[in-house]
Amino acid sequence: MSPSDSCHPTAAFSLLSLVRAKSKTASLPVCEASNVFSSIENLATRLRAAQYIIDPVTLEAVYLAAEMQKPLLVEGPPGSGKTELAYAVATAAGAVVERLQCHEGITEEKAIGKFDEALQELFLRIEGSQLGHDWEAIRNRLHSLDFFSHGPLLRALLYHEKPCVLLIDELDKVDHAFEAMLLELLSAWQITVPKLGTVKAQTVPFVVLSSNEERRLGDPLRRRCFYLRFEYPTIEREVEILSARGKGQDSTVQGQLAGLACALRAWNMEKPPSIAEILDLSRALEILGMGEIKAQDRDLLLPLLAKTPSDRRRLSMNAGFEGLIYDSLRHRDQLMKAGHLKSEVPL
Repeated sequence: MSPSDSCHPTAAFSLLSLVRAKSKTASLPVCEASNVFSSIENLATRLRAAQYIIDPVTLEAVYLAAEMQKPLLVEGPPGSGKTELAYAVATAAGAVVERLQCHEGITEEKAIGKFDEALQELFLRIEGSQLGHDWEAIRNRLHSLDFFSHGPLLRALLYHEKPCVLLIDELDKVDHAFEAMLLELLSAWQITVPKLGTVKAQTVPFVVLSSNEERRLGDPLRRRCFYLRFEYPTIEREVEILSARGKGQDSTVQGQLAGLACALRAWNMEKPPSIAEILDLSRALEILGMGEIKAQDRDLLLPLLAKTPSDRRRLSMNAGFEGLIYDSLRHRDQLMKAGHLKSEVPL
């Protein structure tokens, strides 16, 4: 398709299209180009290159969401890899990430943007004598995108030279009114702003919405999304994650780390360790040159493992920490016997 061919105003998924627009005006048409992910296998290869370990069901859901222009709603406990999915897809696609970090009391201005009154005043002061007396034209000029400070939702719609991943993180922290505001974006790929009007997507972003389930999200939003449920990884998958991120680290160390993560998460901690925190612990062991975690390492590792006073008190108990180390070594040995670890340790 040549640049002069007419196209639908909304292009295919930005993760599936390398788009060239004629201008930066949101309402102008854009044209589709070649797909970024040629197949599920291609997506899997790129995600692995981005060091993101993904199961077959999630892989297919991500691929279909891109093909069908559907947002992905991902729910699960904090630290289970929901946010990282968005960044991994962006890395795999060579895309930009626009992140809206949700919090209690967030406003539409924070998400979409607002008119820059100072810039409008400066424009009138400098150009006022040349604007004439057509008030309607002056008002339309002042209420254009040129004088609008863009928030992440609006920026995500206006990319045209590079793919975009829109991450709406921890959506469960906002109220129902804010959630309802997103419905137009997620169904029509446009945003309507008073005075500015309706801004249509130049390319449709790949959207990931994450929720830690502090409250139940509404059914209208769920209907517009594909749904994924994330849990903490199995011990075997945690070994894969540690292996992908910890190049050169002995696999027996990774086996014990995965076993420790499994034991800690089964311990009813107030704040169980996330995948990222286990990766931090892995890096710490490399820096310290430690080949195995032992009971006497408790005080050294507490700052990395216990992030609340109650968890710190529990892990400070000698018997409790010794039990965790015993379980971690037991899990490691089971992984070794099952052939999930490469190096050998005395059993």
